[in-house]
Formats: sequence, C-alpha cells, structure tokens
Amino acid sequence: MNDQELRDEIEKMSNKLIAIEQPLRNRYFLSCESQNAHDVCRFLFEDVRARFVIATAIDSDDCYEILYHFAYDELGTIIHIKAHIRDRENPSIESIAPFLPGAEWIEREIHDVMGIVFVNHPRLERLILADDWPDGVYPLRKEAKR
Repeated sequence: MNDQELRDEIEKMSNKLIAIEQPLRNRYFLSCESQNAHDVCRFLFEDVRARFVIATAIDSDDCYEILYHFAYDELGTIIHIKAHIRDRENPSIESIAPFLPGAEWIEREIHDVMGIVFVNHPRLERLILADDWPDGVYPLRKEAKR
C-alpha cells in the first residue's frame, strides 16, 4: 500500500471521525468520540493491518482522551487515534483488548491511574497501584494534583 492508498483507507472511516489531520506525510491524527474508538481501532488493526504500539491517556480540560498509537511499518507511518471521553463523572470506553490482546495491560494501567473503565475488558483489575491504594483516587487526574 502506498501513501495515497493508506489515506484512502483512513478516509473510509470518516463517518466515525471528528477530524483527520496529517501534519506530516507519515503522521496522522484521527479524532473521534469514545463510542467510535473501538470500531476505528479494529479497522486499523484488522483491515489496514497497522500494528498497535501503545495507548496513553490525557486529562484535558473538557474531557479525558485515550490516544491509541498504531504504526503502519510498510510506509513508516504513525497513526494516532484521539478518543474523547466527555463524561468526566463516569468515564468509560469500549476495550480493544478482546480483539487486540496486546492492549490488555495498558488498558489496566490507564484504569489504575486515570479511573477510566474499559467496558468488556477481559480482566480489568488493579495492575500497578499498591493494594492499599484508596479506591476512587486516580493519581494522574488533574484533581489529584490540586
């Protein structure tokens, strides 16, 4: 697949995306609402055959964001999916671990430190915080730093 073919593949998901940005030839940022992230990730992994690298989480001012990072090695291209979780009181997003087992531990880590629930995760339990860490306290949320 060449650069244009990859762009065409990404465009197939435009109905599930808020925005497609390409600041560099080999870098894409795809923004979506949380309810569409599962489908977008699955498409990239299964149809485009991009490799899952890692996921990260951000406590933005108006929402939480899960950033899924994929690599399309054939072209040396990185594709970032920015999934916006608007419900700050009960943040949740569909887990990608059922079809992408490599995401299981990072979703557990994000759950530990940000309190985001990954719905249908096969084993969403504490991973890195101490057993006596207080429930409902998430060290990487902004309110934990106040």
